[in-house]
Amino acid sequence: MQSATHYTPDPRLQQIALARQAVLHDGQSMSRTGTQAWIERSWQRCMDSGKRPNDKISFEMVAPSAMRRLVENNQILLHTARPVLQSLTRAIASTRYFAILTNVQGVVIDAHGAIDRSDRRANLITRIGTDLSECALATTAISAALSELQPIWLHRGEHFYDVNAVYSCAGAPLFGPDGACIGMLDLTGIEAAERPELKHLVAQSARSIENVLTIGQLKNPRDLLVRLNWPGRTLGDETDGLVCLNADGYVTAANQMARMMVPQLTLGAADQHASDLFAMSHSMLFDAARTQRSQAALEVPLWTGLRLHAMPVMCSKSAEPASAGLDAPVTPPPRLKDIETALIRKAVDDARGNVQKAAKTLGISRATVYRRLGATSKRS
Repeated sequence: MQSATHYTPDPRLQQIALARQAVLHDGQSMSRTGTQAWIERSWQRCMDSGKRPNDKISFEMVAPSAMRRLVENNQILLHTARPVLQSLTRAIASTRYFAILTNVQGVVIDAHGAIDRSDRRANLITRIGTDLSECALATTAISAALSELQPIWLHRGEHFYDVNAVYSCAGAPLFGPDGACIGMLDLTGIEAAERPELKHLVAQSARSIENVLTIGQLKNPRDLLVRLNWPGRTLGDETDGLVCLNADGYVTAANQMARMMVPQLTLGAADQHASDLFAMSHSMLFDAARTQRSQAALEVPLWTGLRLHAMPVMCSKSAEPASAGLDAPVTPPPRLKDIETALIRKAVDDARGNVQKAAKTLGISRATVYRRLGATSKRS
């Protein structure tokens, strides 16, 4: 006689279930449940706005009239992120996770990876233009990363809505060269194994995008890229802080790593000068770059009394990202028409070749779809 198979509860899911009961139903504090405080803050915001865990939700898309603005406003981010997303997809190929890129409002602008379009749960959250913000979907990794401005891991029932308890997500915010948040990068799995290490992967990938965006601000051959890191760390990789200076020594861009190393950069002043950051003449940085001494670390004192190592590089062929420790080249952003065509092609793919459905989703005519895609589209 065969013995009965015994079900072993997942301790993590049990812990999450207890936290949901305590906070969402019994009105208790999450401090006793061992769950992170930021989750309770998000849950509380959702409760205060009238949301309830068992509410029925719809995955709304932005209005068709807003779709063009969505493309126009994010074309540089889309272009910069695409090579990183492709590399990220290879890293997670065997994990049943896929990547989502949103703008700063939490609206999907791109998605990559093994997305099962026949699974409604995957298809709904990866459509271009879908609103994944806290206002729309309550607590998610997308909304949490944009609210907390830090990398996030969110597993199953830690999502606010009951219906979203099938998702496990890692998210990281994206910061532009001026220090403002411009969007977020997300890795999502559906009924997949918990992989909190993906929080580290998504944070590294976000850093790669930020670095290319920062270096892309080098416009003039007389501009200077200053790579920064702490003594004992090797200069020239993606852990470096990056600061771009114009010929007069004024800061034109910096990545998030530099803002963590040099607190003055967090002030966001438009007229910050190198002398506001470093307790030395900015001409020393330019001189080191011109005399090709930049391959050796230059010790840079900060006004805080700390010291950094610096590698200054003039904006020339030698300062392009490939030789500055980045793999992705800086190229001009694609034409808006090319991005729109790519989005139309993606909409047709999402609609499984149904051109009429794709046209309705995008708010354009079938004729426009056929014209933009040419002979590659099949009439439905």
